[in-house]
Amino acid sequence: MNYSSRIDFLGLSAFVAIADRGSFRDAAVHLNLSHTAISHRVRKLEEDLGTKLFVRSNREVSLTQAGLDLLPKVKQTLADLMATVDGLKQAGRERQSKVAIACLPTIAAGRLPHVLKGFQQARPGVAVEIYDKSASEISDLVERGIVDFGVTIIASHRWDFDTEVLVDDPFVLACPLDHVLARKKQVNWADLEGHPLVRVSQQSGNRMIIDDALAGRCDHLFWQYEAQHLQTALAMARAGAALAVVPRMAFSSADEDWLRLCLLHNPGVTRQIGLVSRKGVPLTPAAADLHDLVRAIFTDGKQHGA
Repeated sequence: MNYSSRIDFLGLSAFVAIADRGSFRDAAVHLNLSHTAISHRVRKLEEDLGTKLFVRSNREVSLTQAGLDLLPKVKQTLADLMATVDGLKQAGRERQSKVAIACLPTIAAGRLPHVLKGFQQARPGVAVEIYDKSASEISDLVERGIVDFGVTIIASHRWDFDTEVLVDDPFVLACPLDHVLARKKQVNWADLEGHPLVRVSQQSGNRMIIDDALAGRCDHLFWQYEAQHLQTALAMARAGAALAVVPRMAFSSADEDWLRLCLLHNPGVTRQIGLVSRKGVPLTPAAADLHDLVRAIFTDGKQHGA
């Protein structure tokens, strides 16, 4: 848009104020302007339009026919503009009072509740929307701006994401306490041959990490079952139906009475858990506070060997 076609909102506001009050003086008071300033705005507007909007006399101000034609249209335009501005302000206030995050189900059921407890104490009036999704779904939610940030597997670099690795989470073998492999502190992948195993589906980021690390050696293992969620795999291990290969963070204290965890070696397989957000998009103050609390919880966990 070139300069000559720009809309003179200041002039139009002065025009409406004068038309509504029938007086330059009263309109100037309403707009907190001097009589000279409001006269200048109207004169400039008339020059831009190429027509007179007011007929002035010593006692009163009246609209010309052009002014009468223009007034309802300007009022509607200014009303629409104010409604739009008010809507944006309201959306901004709502965004400040709500945070949306996405995280892996293992984190949602593990460390996240402790984070949210601290966040509630720091910001009691802020609502939190939680999407407990897979790694691929989390990337999509972050990319589309549905969530402020995600806590997920850092599998590869995304140029459009800001990423921060928080912790290395090793894959372990979960087996019943009376299983022959439960006596070992660490288990080689070759030791699993012949034992029924359960793994998660190919859509899972965890599955891709294991497949890439084993580089074809998966074919020698007896993957009898395939589940959609890690908690299902752990439940099958508790029942003795199969051994489960799961990230360490998927194991909760409630499982300790039923399952033994054994570190897997040759190769050791680890996933990286971290924070992801859209590059160049600043977090709201509330989202930034929650972001920092997530980092603090994971940092504290590393210091205590969790």
